[in-house]
Amino acid sequence: MRQAGRYLPEYNATRKQAGNFLNLCKTPELACEVTLQPIDRYGFDAAILFSDILTIPDALGLGLHFVEGEGPRFHKKITCEQDVADLPAVDVADSLGYVADAVSLIRRELNGRVPLIGFSGSPWTLACYMISGGSSGDDFLSVRKWLYSRPDLVHSVIDRLTQLVIDYCDMQVQSGAQAIMLFDSWGGLLADSHFEKFSRRSLQTIVDSLRQRHPDTPTIVFVKGGGQWLESIAATGCDAVGCDWTVNLAQARARVGDRVALQGNLDPAVLLGSPEHVAVEVARVIESFGQRGPGVGHVFNLGHGISQFTPLDNVSVLVETVAKASRRLA
Repeated sequence: MRQAGRYLPEYNATRKQAGNFLNLCKTPELACEVTLQPIDRYGFDAAILFSDILTIPDALGLGLHFVEGEGPRFHKKITCEQDVADLPAVDVADSLGYVADAVSLIRRELNGRVPLIGFSGSPWTLACYMISGGSSGDDFLSVRKWLYSRPDLVHSVIDRLTQLVIDYCDMQVQSGAQAIMLFDSWGGLLADSHFEKFSRRSLQTIVDSLRQRHPDTPTIVFVKGGGQWLESIAATGCDAVGCDWTVNLAQARARVGDRVALQGNLDPAVLLGSPEHVAVEVARVIESFGQRGPGVGHVFNLGHGISQFTPLDNVSVLVETVAKASRRLA
């Protein structure tokens, strides 16, 4: 879900060297460095590209910046039909080439140790940030208002973003990413009647396009708060469905069968507890998925991003417990 971050002292040192978060993302050598840091420290089974889901809106000229204590903000936001029309044409190779350079460098530095996962935000999630002007303290109420007043404009933004996400993910795979994860971080805010129209449909288009272009590259779809739509998400044709920590993995597996692997889903707050509780909860997640077998896959992961307050030793306990518990059930 997220490996590098403020819980790691080496990450904080590199971020300080970069000067700010965006410089860290846009400097391939530094992005490579922080991608490798958690692999070197913990020996995870895969590396996750260090970047941010808001690189695409930034490339569209909205002016991404980060405000301490408030999160991402844009200098411009989409407020009307003209703003949608004024969104510029974007060549991802030109505007987001620094991500491709980072992916290529990371693959070279990994030298086959572990595979590399690339990612993108989903069109719906990116639209939420673009219409609200950044992160929102009211569950993107202004964006959801648009759904009931100007759904046509929301569709216009999402359609535009869908093609950009396809091109962006395609660029990452061509540069060396060996799997792609799509983050629909705000899909769970949608009413049941809207999830298909404003989120799943675009996810389906992206998965289909990536499968046509790169049939051997797995795709993972994660919808935070989307546990009620697991069957629908699996039906996109993705290879794995990410589950947040509110989902019961045994029930999820019963619902989707062997159509997809499942990824998840330890509550990140568990890592703030005692090492003993970390071990118990990690083992519980693995055991809840049940016996592994041919055609059945479980990627152990957190059910959302790791907290900056996570004790370093607790991550070591997590990794060790995953290895032991997985061997018992293999």
